[in-house]
Amino acid sequence: MLIRPQICAENLARVRARILSTATATGRNPESVTLLAVSKGQPPEAVRQFAALGLRDFAENYLQEALTKMDAVADAALRWHFIGPVQSNKTAAIAERFAWVHTVDRPRIAERLSAQRPHYAPPLKICLQVKLGSETSKSGVLPADLPALAASVARLPRLELRGLMCLPPPETTRDRQRHWFAELAGLASLLRAQGLPLDTLSMGMSTDLEAAIEEGSTLLRIGTALFGPRTSDPGSISSLDGTGAPS
Repeated sequence: MLIRPQICAENLARVRARILSTATATGRNPESVTLLAVSKGQPPEAVRQFAALGLRDFAENYLQEALTKMDAVADAALRWHFIGPVQSNKTAAIAERFAWVHTVDRPRIAERLSAQRPHYAPPLKICLQVKLGSETSKSGVLPADLPALAASVARLPRLELRGLMCLPPPETTRDRQRHWFAELAGLASLLRAQGLPLDTLSMGMSTDLEAAIEEGSTLLRIGTALFGPRTSDPGSISSLDGTGAPS
């Protein structure tokens, strides 16, 4: 199915309107919130379409899919973020090709990324993934172990520790969503009090971006609200209704 530019523009406009409305209501500058387009499962043409609409930050979960897509749109001058689990045998390619990694959760992975970051590239920007809640399927450093990990990553020469990331348990109410995001924001405040200049909270997706902004998110990871639900046909982009839910 051909990608329809009008639908891409409409979806992007809806997401930007949600960000503007929530940021304004909470006294925040909307420009302090970066929109990160999660292009997992989408074809290069979809990335190009949103790049033409002004998006520059894109995220991928799977390395091989990401590398193929990055090569296909290499002329678009985009910033690529890795947001999937980081395996030891994939760190060299991640360190070489990405600008950000959001999912560092143990020292050994950070050490490999630092050692393998090319000398000609700027330091790799890092968010530490924190495990909130008790879901066994999700990775992340435990809050109790976070200060030690943050201190060790901050010392690595080819990395720039920027902030924290979370994938909280799914919640159906705004208050419960805010609970988890507030916990991550609180952990970032504690680290800043210890002298680490963190400026990034990577939190909030299509269904909970309002709660994330209210608790201080600076970087939203948005997939479905932009591209529509992933289907067996990766070239399709679905229109969404005003709530950001699939129509």
